[in-house]
Amino acid sequence: MSTKMIVFALITFLHNLFTAIWVGGLFTLALSVMPSAKQVLGMNPQTKKLLNAIMKRHSLWVYISLIGLILTGLLQSNRSTQFLGLFSFGNTYSVILSLKHIAVILMIAIALYRSLALKNISNAKQEKLKASLLMVNLVLGILVLLLSGFTSALTTSVPAL
Repeated sequence: MSTKMIVFALITFLHNLFTAIWVGGLFTLALSVMPSAKQVLGMNPQTKKLLNAIMKRHSLWVYISLIGLILTGLLQSNRSTQFLGLFSFGNTYSVILSLKHIAVILMIAIALYRSLALKNISNAKQEKLKASLLMVNLVLGILVLLLSGFTSALTTSVPAL
């Protein structure tokens, strides 16, 4: 195995790991942790304190993952001969990749808004907005994974089924 192939495999591994941390964390928070905490503890100040502590800790991993995703994504950019540049719509691969990048940018904006602008929320309306934005980010994360599957399929030969 060549050095170039090993480096590419490690970059791909890190990119996938950062994606798993971010999207997996969203999935776990939205569909397991938050509903369970509310069901067992009720929605009281202690529950809010617990969820805020979880979100604070998770935000650190999200920020690390964002930086890692950007760096590994840049290193992967010339992986395919079909890559025509950021936000290019010149071929199917570039369209899908551009849509993926738009979804990721939306996810970053939502994550920053949730963790910075809604950091010290106090009323039920803002709590509901924060929960809704978490679900939107989860849907966008799943969309990113789907689009990644299509870009991967476009860059590898697909065996007959």
